[in-house]
Amino acid sequence: MCARRLSLQRWSFCNVAVLGKEHGNHSWKSYFLRRLHLEMKMTKGRSGGYTCKSLRGHAGRVVGLVYLRGISAVRPDLWNSSATVCSASTDGTVRAWDVQNGEPLWRSPVQSPLTEIVSDEQRDVVITADSTGLIKTWQGQTGQEVASFSTASPHCTLLQYNINNNWFLTVGTSQGSVCTLADSALTKKSIMMVCDTFKVNILLVSPSKKWITAGTKDNDDLSPKVIYTESLTSPSEGEDPQCQSLPVTGCQAAVFIPTQPARLAIIHHNERSNNKALTVFNVSIKKTKYKSEIQVQQVESFPLTLNTRPSNIHLKAKDSNCLVLAADQVLHVYSLKGNLLASFEEHTMPISSISLDSFRVVTASQDLSLRVLMWKNDRDRGLTLESKYHLLGGSHSMSRGFTHVACDYTSIVASVEGKNGKDVLKAYFFTS
Repeated sequence: MCARRLSLQRWSFCNVAVLGKEHGNHSWKSYFLRRLHLEMKMTKGRSGGYTCKSLRGHAGRVVGLVYLRGISAVRPDLWNSSATVCSASTDGTVRAWDVQNGEPLWRSPVQSPLTEIVSDEQRDVVITADSTGLIKTWQGQTGQEVASFSTASPHCTLLQYNINNNWFLTVGTSQGSVCTLADSALTKKSIMMVCDTFKVNILLVSPSKKWITAGTKDNDDLSPKVIYTESLTSPSEGEDPQCQSLPVTGCQAAVFIPTQPARLAIIHHNERSNNKALTVFNVSIKKTKYKSEIQVQQVESFPLTLNTRPSNIHLKAKDSNCLVLAADQVLHVYSLKGNLLASFEEHTMPISSISLDSFRVVTASQDLSLRVLMWKNDRDRGLTLESKYHLLGGSHSMSRGFTHVACDYTSIVASVEGKNGKDVLKAYFFTS
């Protein structure tokens, strides 16, 4: 069988463009062997198959990290694999790093302690919030400041999305409102109260971009809301935004199912068992001649036994029928109907962060280790995970544990909390 056919069979998401004009000398055979060799290293995690570099420079806690330019599993360039990661810190700076070389690329001027960082959909721009509520955007390649906007909120949750090539940023505030900004100038479009006096720390956009879910984890009596995105990005004068409260309270975590236009899974308080439940909703809009009405339809619901704080619950979704839930030290894989497909109890302290993509899941823990799990199709259970190996983060005498983790196709970057107050990034780069 020819190497091209083997490549397309094994990686249905690979594309002829991966060879590119600039790689005219690289054949499908060399591509197949190189990528196969790389995936064997990433699956086994043996020493010698990757490099580990410590990225030092921050003088405070790392509050988040994002890939700005990464290697995509859909179209990986195996001959020019360099990735850029940006980290934000309470030292008031954003820093950009070359993952492969472990070298700093740029850093922003010092400002108030940073509290949040995200990248935009195109991964061209980094967006930060600081402890005074100042939102800033930074040009990813140079670190140059693009624009700023003040929310006067000490805690902000950031959500960036594009609709028909138009750029939007919705910000959840400590006062319980969501403020929507547009374009590179951060022009204010709307503001809406969601959960008065409680901070908005759940903020998601649906794959269709038609819906935003906003809510708080800090009150068991409040319900999260689904909001028609257009009423935030293009508000009608004199009209309130179209929104609907979900028929659950005490939201702990939420995620949109990536393969569905507007299917939402929520972990919430379960009054009957005084514990938690996971409920799945479909969101749609019914338009009549005179009005539009948001409809929320329950699809599934099942109980969960989670005796843990909301900060120790992490929920992710893969494909149409696979939910990944971390609670304390344990990672669970559920179907949307509530069937427990797998459980992994391989950390000795709570899981602090999860990264999920089409190739693997990585859990970061306060026990100062990362656990790498690979997707597999089980004949009876369908899509599930298989645990592969640990990556260690250093010495407990110097560090308290991992706090954040992010991945691209060929690398994993995680932040380690330093006992001296200066956090360090660990970059694991797999070589092909």
